[in-house]
Amino acid sequence: MAAQRELVREALAEAHRREWAHVLTATVRLTRDLDLAEECSQEAFLTAVEAWERDGVPRNPGAWLTTTAKRKALDALRRASTLRTKLPLLVEPEMTEDGPGERPDGGDIADDRLRLVFTCCHPALAREAQVALTLRLVCGLTTPEIAHAFLVSEPTMAARVTRAKKKITAARIPYRVPETHELPERLDAVLTVVHLVFTTGHTAPSGDTLVRPDLVARALDLARVLLELMPDEREVRGLLALLLLNDARRATRVDDSGELLLLEDQDRSRWDREQVADGRVLVMDALRGGRPGRFALQAAIAAVHAEAPSWGETDWRQVVGLYDLLLQAWPSPVVALNRAAAVAMRDGPDAGLAALDALDAGALAGYRYLPAARADLLRRLGHAGEAATAYRQALDLTDNAAERAFLQRRLAEVGG
Repeated sequence: MAAQRELVREALAEAHRREWAHVLTATVRLTRDLDLAEECSQEAFLTAVEAWERDGVPRNPGAWLTTTAKRKALDALRRASTLRTKLPLLVEPEMTEDGPGERPDGGDIADDRLRLVFTCCHPALAREAQVALTLRLVCGLTTPEIAHAFLVSEPTMAARVTRAKKKITAARIPYRVPETHELPERLDAVLTVVHLVFTTGHTAPSGDTLVRPDLVARALDLARVLLELMPDEREVRGLLALLLLNDARRATRVDDSGELLLLEDQDRSRWDREQVADGRVLVMDALRGGRPGRFALQAAIAAVHAEAPSWGETDWRQVVGLYDLLLQAWPSPVVALNRAAAVAMRDGPDAGLAALDALDAGALAGYRYLPAARADLLRRLGHAGEAATAYRQALDLTDNAAERAFLQRRLAEVGG
């Protein structure tokens, strides 16, 4: 019995990683109500616990979950229909911003998941709400995972998602396919979502492994579909290039024991050269034709690293120059932190520490890479005691086992 429960638990976890978005989007297409679809999808997973323990894991878990979610949605819609029949005077006609005859499907978006990403990125919602809601509803990320990605507390993120849902309900925002002319104004939010899904999978905020391959694959798939949909958008090319160039290093980012390996310690001969080549072509296209965007610039930085024969032969002057351009295009505290690390490589650890001291520490509070970067520079300067303090601060902010193992080893090396 215990073995069967473990089998079901693993099957459900795998189904949630692979099928959540498909189950939800299929149910949304039926209900046109994202809240109801999410509720029914969650109930389907709960129902599966008992049913699969009793009857065994079905041959196609995704199809089973989708069918169950749809049945629950139909039951709910029937109950709602009955209510409207019984109490017609209490129910106002449902209006949408497009009025009667709105086309429920269509547009040029062939992929269900991407269609829902665009739908959630409705311009009536604030940017962070768009992204958080999409990560929660479309990509199946938990509230703690999204909070990590946004560098905010879990209660803050939970409140943000709740407010977004309430606004959708209050404003009667329809979950429909945006028309072609509406896509550009939602593009930046969509790109942000896909990038955050990738970064969450590239370095998992928590867990025993550094990478969550399912999220990386989902982000790459969405980026490719997005490029098919909007082939002339340079930032779409930049995003896909960035994802490919970073993922090309996946096999070398941990050692045999699963501990994190920094870029300088990775075996570059094992990088995925096909992904690097594809990424380089895309980034060159993204950089042509005017001022590049933030994803094209990040991809250009990744390309410089990919082209360097070794860590020591990296063109740090070019890397810092690209970060300067990136800060102009996207004045993010995380970008400033990465630039400080590049300055340390170009000009030495003292210059890097000075750049770190100039950062807005408040904006990076809770971001583990700030104390980790400071610890590394202090270690290089021989300030063991201060480095140990910074390593402990980074450890307090890190829940990923691979990163914790790396930080603990470095802490031991400085006598902490």
